[in-house]
Amino acid sequence: MPSTKIIVRNDGPLRVDGEFEIVDMQGQAYGLAGRTGIALCRCGHSANKPFCDGSHKTAGFQDQQQARELPPPKPQV
Repeated sequence: MPSTKIIVRNDGPLRVDGEFEIVDMQGQAYGLAGRTGIALCRCGHSANKPFCDGSHKTAGFQDQQQARELPPPKPQV
């Protein structure tokens, strides 16, 4: 089983649990203060992006998800 698990929460954030690192576009790591679980914003309303601050609740964000198979990747040219 993978050491990292990402849970897509209905009407809410992406929950990341396990061993992981989050970096910005320059490759600089975010300081996670020893956390082994965080929530990433999906609604776009968080004042603390990329992290969730609960704003999805007041923004009325809704998105129900269910696991599914992705199509095969497109061949590299």
